[in-house]
Amino acid sequence: MANISIHKAPEQYVVLPFFITSGIFFLIFTVLIVITGGGLFGHHFQPKVLAIVHSLALGWGTMVIYGAAYQLVPVIFERPLSSSRLAFSTYILLTLGTCLLIYSFWHFKIGLLMCLGGLLITFSSYLYFYTLWMTTKDVEHLFELRLYFTLSAFWLCFTTTLGLLLAINLFHGFLTKSHLDILKLHAHVGIVGWFLQLILGAGAKMLPMFLLGRSAKTKWLYVSIILINLGLVLFLLDGYTHPVGLRSLIFGVIVLLGVICWAVFVVDCYIHRARNILDIPMKHSFISFLSLLFAFFTLPMVVQQQFGSWVNLYFVWLFLGWITGLILGMTFKTLPFMIWNWHYKGLNGTKKIPMPKELYSQRLLSIQYYLYLLALFVMAIAVAFKFKRLLYCAAWTWVALAVVYVLNIVKVVFHRRTL
Repeated sequence: MANISIHKAPEQYVVLPFFITSGIFFLIFTVLIVITGGGLFGHHFQPKVLAIVHSLALGWGTMVIYGAAYQLVPVIFERPLSSSRLAFSTYILLTLGTCLLIYSFWHFKIGLLMCLGGLLITFSSYLYFYTLWMTTKDVEHLFELRLYFTLSAFWLCFTTTLGLLLAINLFHGFLTKSHLDILKLHAHVGIVGWFLQLILGAGAKMLPMFLLGRSAKTKWLYVSIILINLGLVLFLLDGYTHPVGLRSLIFGVIVLLGVICWAVFVVDCYIHRARNILDIPMKHSFISFLSLLFAFFTLPMVVQQQFGSWVNLYFVWLFLGWITGLILGMTFKTLPFMIWNWHYKGLNGTKKIPMPKELYSQRLLSIQYYLYLLALFVMAIAVAFKFKRLLYCAAWTWVALAVVYVLNIVKVVFHRRTL
């Protein structure tokens, strides 16, 4: 599974805007945390908290995943993107929609502006699904990876559609179910259906490649896909007819079993790896999946309360520990390789050229890693015990982390070939 076709990679204008813009949104997110301060201790259904969560989920997580997917899918499946212009249009729609949504939530402007933002994001998800589907529909190999990418794109469309309906419901109430109950379904479809499946699918390809490892246990990936989607569908059916409660833990366990099956494949790759030293991006990935495990452990407490420390801690582990940690590491596994490929693929083997890891600052990456560990630890303690001053310390640490991350991104993006 380590073979890739770099000549199938898309043009720079398709991918780079996603990485640059996601870094800006990450910085904005950290600044919003500083401004909000103790407001994070309250109920999650607050205007400013909703703005912060969506800046992280859409502007940071979804934005960078779009860019990574447009780079990786052609390379993994050996097919050029079906339409580079269509792919770029998803960037425009997602960026505009996210900006409108953050502004609307922050000022709680319920109405057409919020609905327009939701509509643009929904269109973006549909075009993303269509682009990936048209790119991979004729591929006969790596079927398990196609399932991960395709199903995650489907659940993204489901998530954005549900989010649009919730925005309309705030403006003109029409849903018969409780808005907060539907909001829980919306959040977990995005977390499990979109983020989890896409991350596991990309990880099933990229982690073995970075570790220089192989595994023949691909059947575990199929079992993983079945369990994750079964757990999610059952959760939705039960959650729509009954309030989310202790019974929902059964479906969480099914999803967890799916993650464990995926881990069986990855661990086997790790055992049979050729590279023994784990670099900083891989350490980021380890802490990231450890945070995901912590999130699963908090679920029994989360389902028993509508809001409070456990709910807030749950989202800290998911969004700041898991998703953010993974992106912080994998950015410097994928983006430098993209820039290197565009600049040096024609010179490889003919002249002495820099390695992809030489395109970014190792010092900044090291600072980023330790700031991440500090920020995550302090944030978890502050949220768990409601220490307001400690929360401000954590918030400023996240700002420093975002600045370091953006500086390193700029160094990579604006690398100039000297040969």
